[in-house]
Amino acid sequence: MQSKISIKDLDFFYGKAQALYDISLEIPEREVVAFIGPSGCGKSTFLRTLNRMNDTIPIASVKGQVIIDGKDIYAPGTDVVALRRKVGMVFQKSNPFPKSIFENVAYGIRINGIHSSKEDMNNRVEKALRDAALWDEVKDRLSTSAFGLSGGQQQRLCIARALAVQPDVILMDEPASALDPIATQKIEELVVELKKNYTIVIVTHNMQQAARVSDRTAFFMLGKLIEYNPTQKMFTNPNEKLTEDYITGRFG
Repeated sequence: MQSKISIKDLDFFYGKAQALYDISLEIPEREVVAFIGPSGCGKSTFLRTLNRMNDTIPIASVKGQVIIDGKDIYAPGTDVVALRRKVGMVFQKSNPFPKSIFENVAYGIRINGIHSSKEDMNNRVEKALRDAALWDEVKDRLSTSAFGLSGGQQQRLCIARALAVQPDVILMDEPASALDPIATQKIEELVVELKKNYTIVIVTHNMQQAARVSDRTAFFMLGKLIEYNPTQKMFTNPNEKLTEDYITGRFG
């Protein structure tokens, strides 16, 4: 198993309050890892430690290591902008910019200077929209506002925006929780397709979703990692009674 992300002895604090306790796990390259657990157990907080999104919270602090491709992202001198380009994020609520569909995707390409010409830009935008399974639905309306898209389309646009800057890792924080079942299915199909080229970490409240899309699942309780195993084992023969109780709906 080739690890893309290696987390070692991670503790996380909001001020003096500890939110994550001594978490260590390996995330393999080009697999989907799901984080499950009850609300408030630290799943999203942990997800945000993987691209230093918590840096925006003044009282947040981290101990331990998050190593991506052999480099500790919390080491002094880390280029956080470059890190977030490499480790993209898709949020629970789709958050398109108040711009056209085209400009939403072009934005990151432009500010990172990764296109060589107008034609190159057009090709990159098209590829990102194709990779997000959205191109056929929007190719005739690229200049119209992103807010004219449905909720599911807006979320796929945000995925296209993340893909446009050519990340290695995509973090998804409950990307389908606000969507109807058909839009959710499209996002799930997309996740399975994307893992051919990307390492994906997804936080989900939906146990069936974790079972459908992920290769491995991590179960969190009260800021602690209770169990981390291949998804099929976790859902059929978990190691921990707590995991079994959660998966079978005895609590949470």
